[in-house]
Amino acid sequence: MQEASRILGTEVGSTAPLFLAFLAIHVLAGLTAVLAGAIAALARKGSPRHIRAGRVFYRAITVLFVTAAALTAMRWRQDYHLLIIGMIAFAAAVAGVQHRRRHRPGDTGHIAGMGIAYIAMLTAFYVDNGPHLPVWDRLPPLTFWFLPSVVGAPVVIRAIARARARRITASAAPAGRPLPPREPGSAASP
Repeated sequence: MQEASRILGTEVGSTAPLFLAFLAIHVLAGLTAVLAGAIAALARKGSPRHIRAGRVFYRAITVLFVTAAALTAMRWRQDYHLLIIGMIAFAAAVAGVQHRRRHRPGDTGHIAGMGIAYIAMLTAFYVDNGPHLPVWDRLPPLTFWFLPSVVGAPVVIRAIARARARRITASAAPAGRPLPPREPGSAASP
């Protein structure tokens, strides 16, 4: 395996062609997951946009995990911790999708799984790239490990609380009376 190098001003772990091929796929999958995850989180829950974006997010997380495993196999000592974070992200996404597919009551498992997957994905990105990013390069290394969770956990908890409140409101509504309209585009609307 060839040594680390810079490509387009960015440090990469190796210049070996196989490594770079997996890295290119990994970067594209990561960008796709970030965008699709944000769209799914902001779209009205259950809408075609939410479902499509969620499926794209899940597929992108799967590709991220597979390519992370391949990249880690090529640079185990330097990257094994990133594979652990990737396993957490993938496992959380699988749990979130399975919760939905098995038609479990409530949205808690789905929201928690997908939210944890998104947070873990961002954590892996910042742990690996934070020291090379402007502004982030001035932060202490532990920031890369904890800031995504510090920001993301309250968002996920709020989404879960709102979903539970909607479920309670829906079950308490008299039959035949519609519920009040929800805020379109809110992160926790159904």
